[in-house]
Amino acid sequence: MYDLIIVGGGVVGLGAAMYAGRLNLKTAMIGDNIGGTIALTDVVENYPGFERLTGLELAEKLRKHAKNYDVELVEDKVTKIEKKDNFFVVDTEEKIYEAKSVLVATGSRHRELGVPGEKEFEGKGVHSCALCDGYAYKEKTIAVVGGSDSAGKEALLLTQWGRKVYIIYRGDQIHPEPVNMKRIETNKKIEIINKANVKEIRGNKVIKGVVLDRPYNGSNELPLDAVFVEIGATPMSQLAEKLGVKLNDKKEIIIDRESKTNVPGVFAAGDVVDTKFKQAITGVGEAVSAVYSAYKYVNENEL
Repeated sequence: MYDLIIVGGGVVGLGAAMYAGRLNLKTAMIGDNIGGTIALTDVVENYPGFERLTGLELAEKLRKHAKNYDVELVEDKVTKIEKKDNFFVVDTEEKIYEAKSVLVATGSRHRELGVPGEKEFEGKGVHSCALCDGYAYKEKTIAVVGGSDSAGKEALLLTQWGRKVYIIYRGDQIHPEPVNMKRIETNKKIEIINKANVKEIRGNKVIKGVVLDRPYNGSNELPLDAVFVEIGATPMSQLAEKLGVKLNDKKEIIIDRESKTNVPGVFAAGDVVDTKFKQAITGVGEAVSAVYSAYKYVNENEL
């Protein structure tokens, strides 16, 4: 019987594991991707204490810090969480665990455009990770779809390989962090197409371009060699929902200031919860609050 099982192996789960170890909770962190999506990020410059490092380096530092304590880091996929009497049963593909409390840190997955050609050309010109796939498009014409800071950083990274990089955004103006906006504005390889949506991705065996919902330079067709989709994420809240945890209309887990959910003994943190500002540092902060709440829950209740 564990005091706490953390479901999710990203930076939020690793931060929670470290703090749970400090509080001497018998803890297992279970995730099918230790390190999580931040490991695919090229540069992280907004995590306090580290002026500049890669996402993989940050994830590794958190993993090593967690391993300083007596916690288990398990690479496995959680398939079900159930409440039984006053404890929880956590099923994975390889094992069954029991715990007095659960912290859901399952994060999110990339949102898709949902347009013709997207599925057909997935991996053949349609991607969601510049660090993973950008190198394949040296001296090619590339587009990033999205207007967030993440989209801006993807575009900047892709200029290392691409001859030309478009940013296609449906709104009036993209909205990266000011430092990245300045970098975008001064990068001659980047061109922004605002007030435009991608309606279709076309090609043969690989993509040849996209169809926009408005003309750009006299045509609705924009020739491209690759499209990187960065339009936000969908929370991975299915396990929590089946457990009876309340979600909002975006399918995010609703938490309070102590990272508690409506189900006693269930806590949540990171990209899967309903906080508006989602960053690695805010997710880790929520995780620390969640672990402290779990610590109080385990010690104040007869379980």
